[in-house]
Amino acid sequence: MALKITEECTSCGACEPECPNTAISEAEPIYIINPDLCTECVGFYDEPQCIAVCPVACIIPDPDHPETREELQAKYARIHPGK
Repeated sequence: MALKITEECTSCGACEPECPNTAISEAEPIYIINPDLCTECVGFYDEPQCIAVCPVACIIPDPDHPETREELQAKYARIHPGK
């Protein structure tokens, strides 16, 4: 399941550089996560790095984009061919 940033976001920017898929970007008034690029860090890390660094715990699973671990792995392979 892709992740999303809730309105509790303080726009601190801590999450953006941590995303290995560049799925996080600054928007108004808060940061957003592109669900087409978010793999919850599958293929890179054991846990989503954005969640690990978020100081206000505003990053949650996006119920509008349910995905299994296998689907996230396939997305990773599509985004990063040859890795």
